[in-house]
Amino acid sequence: MTSACCNERYLPEGPFPPLLSAHASLAEAMDGVDEVLVSVPSHALRQTLQLMRETVDRPLRVAWATKGLELSTGKLPHEVIAEELGADGKYAVLSGPTFAKELARGLPTALTIGSSDADFATDLATRISDEKFRAYTSDDVVGVEVGGAVKNVMAIGAGMSDGLGFGANTRVAFITRGLSEMTRFGMAKGARAETFMGLAGMGDLVLTCTDNQSRNRRMGLALADGKTIKEAEAEIQQVVEGVLAAKAVYDAATAMGVEMPITEQIHGILYEGVPPLEAVKALMTRAPGKEFE
Repeated sequence: MTSACCNERYLPEGPFPPLLSAHASLAEAMDGVDEVLVSVPSHALRQTLQLMRETVDRPLRVAWATKGLELSTGKLPHEVIAEELGADGKYAVLSGPTFAKELARGLPTALTIGSSDADFATDLATRISDEKFRAYTSDDVVGVEVGGAVKNVMAIGAGMSDGLGFGANTRVAFITRGLSEMTRFGMAKGARAETFMGLAGMGDLVLTCTDNQSRNRRMGLALADGKTIKEAEAEIQQVVEGVLAAKAVYDAATAMGVEMPITEQIHGILYEGVPPLEAVKALMTRAPGKEFE
């Protein structure tokens, strides 16, 4: 049996670095490790952290690239991490407009590292940055995480809009109002508005809504073409985070009393069988309102 030096299925153009090694167990992989980068879907985060806690009994510096809210609780990743690993650890979230294929090709890319520990954030940013990859730091962990969660929901809607043939005017209006919803939701959870003007907010939103490398956008395109969620997932062959995020964000917004009409309609399409054209009509016939409130 031969071993390929790349992910042949998803990222054949990205050779593994020489120091990368694979292990059959988490205990083996974490032997002697004091820094961990967790990159799993949001629905698997808590279980992964529990396995880490059972495996390692020493303090760890933990960073994560997980985007989304925990479906059963509506909690953001940093809240789940605090519950499972303790609230006083050195933690950081990585988020921003980063398609893996472009990273693998060495194309210039930037993202945001969110952490309440400025020294950890700066150290991490320094070590992962080079002439083709730049990391910025932020102490607004909530804002960075909300941006990564909500943009996936909006990307499904943007894909449906384009799939229905609505054109550039609609796409831009959709993205702009989606940014407004993202900001409103984030501020209700304690984030700062300016965070959503940066890489983890507007940057990631525009990228995910406009390029077909986005799994969430491709889900929207498939739904507009009449496919079911299961058919679309089988076609995409990867986890589409926005499907679960739509429910988690909708539930959290409803509980907090945050107005998110686009999210509400995407949730209706995904979970209540609302036809996409009816959802568009519902959005366009809402009572006129101020753009900024």
